Amino acid sequence: MRNSYLLMLLTTPLFAQHAAEAGGPSADAALKMLLDGNQRYAANRLTHSHQDAARRGEVAKGQHPFAAVLGCSDSRVPPEVVFDEGLGDLFTVRVAGNVATDDVVASLEYAVAHLGPKLIVVLGHERCGAVDATMKGGAPEGHLAALVDRIRPATDAVKGKPGDTLDLAVRQNVANVVKQLRATQPILAKDVASGAVKIVGARYDLDSGLVEILK
Repeated sequence: MRNSYLLMLLTTPLFAQHAAEAGGPSADAALKMLLDGNQRYAANRLTHSHQDAARRGEVAKGQHPFAAVLGCSDSRVPPEVVFDEGLGDLFTVRVAGNVATDDVVASLEYAVAHLGPKLIVVLGHERCGAVDATMKGGAPEGHLAALVDRIRPATDAVKGKPGDTLDLAVRQNVANVVKQLRATQPILAKDVASGAVKIVGARYDLDSGLVEILK
């Protein structure tokens, strides 16, 4: 019932009108803005734009983020910091292992239908604890089993491959989530097919601070 109501809400003409009014940069332009900001962050040349009282007052009237980011909950990878952005710039959804649960997908559907960003970035990161724990196996406690189940296809896919197995699994997990989102009906798949939205994967390096776009 909840998912049916959300779908009805997201596809009403009012939501479509809001998305159209939001405008904003193209997906490619938004990605360049993110990567330029990440270069500033990694080089310690932060501008800290859109973080003052004037911006707070501006976005209090409404928000039009130029990109959506699905990232890991890891405290070392806050998207607004690593991309040198501020209030109202990014619509962020964060969950351990940057997995796409129903609630995560619904949040991203809300963003593209109501707020207008044309870019979604799935941001994994070096030495992800959730991926590492999945690789190590064992019997996860509490609700952790649900998280592990979503990450396990990535860790299984890289078993026996040469190289840093954990990093390979991090990259594979991002690729799996990107593929899942691109195929998610009815909103994201339609927008991807029409070119209205682009979904890309990325990996954050904990040591250098740099974000790499994954192919």
